[in-house]
Amino acid sequence: MKLSTIIATLAAATTLGYASAATAAPVFMSGEWGTAMCKAWNADPVLTKKLKKSGWVDNNNKRGYKIMQIYTNDCPNAPRVEMRIQDQDGIAKCTYGGLAQSEEPNTSYDYIMHASTKNWKKMGAGDLGPMWAMTTFRLKFRGPMGEAMGNMGPFKSFLRLTGKVDADFSSCPAATPAK
Repeated sequence: MKLSTIIATLAAATTLGYASAATAAPVFMSGEWGTAMCKAWNADPVLTKKLKKSGWVDNNNKRGYKIMQIYTNDCPNAPRVEMRIQDQDGIAKCTYGGLAQSEEPNTSYDYIMHASTKNWKKMGAGDLGPMWAMTTFRLKFRGPMGEAMGNMGPFKSFLRLTGKVDADFSSCPAATPAK
């Protein structure tokens, strides 16, 4: 097959939307990936219903939402992903997912979690559970520990969600632009 035929075929596939699907995955832990995580959170009944029923979402210092910031240790200059969870329509709903907008969450009621990309992949696949990940320090965690322990089922669902959201692991997210 001639090079010109290959190029024409690829151009046609791109126009029809076939070739773009392979490159559509957002970079892992990027703002776009955070937005996809937020949508996936809202589609997960364990997260939305159980975190409302347990009162987890209400522990927010009367601010109206909880903050969860996550990042990978493999990308030290990359921004954190932030998810804001609030009681909306009787469920624990993610109302923001993207690059962190908060300076430093208050870990009396908010959460900060980080791990290597390798361990995020293991947690996302269900090969590394939340208790084992935290006790072996494969997942670094700051936040209300007792609250997290009381919500281990939803916490496990959250970690599995990181593996269900499509991602490109080949690079780090872009560093936050200078202000």
